Amino acid sequence: MGEDGAVTSAPQRPDGPTPTPRLIATDLDGTLLRDDKSVSLRTVAALAAAEEAGIEVFFVTGRPARWMDVVSDHVHGHGLAICANGAAVVDLHAGREFVEVRALARATALTVVETLRAAAPGTSFAVETTTGINYEPLYPPFFLDPGAQVAAAEKLLEQDADDKAAPVLKLLAHHTELTPDDFLALARSAAGAYASITRSSPTALLEISGLGVSKASTLALCCAERGISPAEVVAFGDMPNDVEMLRWAGTSYAMGNAHPDVIAAASGRTVANNEDGVAVVIERILAERTTHRIEP
Repeated sequence: MGEDGAVTSAPQRPDGPTPTPRLIATDLDGTLLRDDKSVSLRTVAALAAAEEAGIEVFFVTGRPARWMDVVSDHVHGHGLAICANGAAVVDLHAGREFVEVRALARATALTVVETLRAAAPGTSFAVETTTGINYEPLYPPFFLDPGAQVAAAEKLLEQDADDKAAPVLKLLAHHTELTPDDFLALARSAAGAYASITRSSPTALLEISGLGVSKASTLALCCAERGISPAEVVAFGDMPNDVEMLRWAGTSYAMGNAHPDVIAAASGRTVANNEDGVAVVIERILAERTTHRIEP
């Protein structure tokens, strides 16, 4: 969900001609998805047209793999998606199978828990692993998981005796009194040396990954494997967890409903998610590509 006034006029284009990309990278919630979590028919058509034109599409999201059903039918070609803010690459064609995991070390997560408990008393935690989510008793039940273990974070992060505990993808931290941006700034100041800390929720809910793990760094790895440079990528996002990706991509768009930091990071701006801002830009890119091809 975005935090800025929605843009309802024509998108603001980056300076200069729009390059024909080899890859489109888009966030989901507040970006590709409408507020009701649906993918509009216009957006479905735009994604399919991009793939038909030979442009790869990567969904790059903070969502865990188990929440990817909403777009699984709209992944073409490679079938891959970047989940958990870069902590996992999953194959949506193969039942959300993990292709790569960039885990947060449990010892590091424990250090972050200890640090944030001291810096922001009242913080509650959840632990997202490759097998599901577990959380503390005071952590808000945003999404009930009947299989979740409920215990203190220190207990949840204990390494199994056989050293085969599920890899930790993200540590989640919630505060009931601090504003979202204040909590993010405080956490980065206190624990930013240990882990990557960001947020995508309208509440004071932080998402904590391994140091250096982000949407941008994992997208860069996926692009390097394909011989795709940052200049050949167009990216879309709306919240602070998209900032690094938008700065990395050669061309980037903040949604009309984007957080101010996202607007500052992007090279252009499109209309809001509820107005199919991603589709608007894809349609224009494909139209310009067609025009250039028929010019003598």
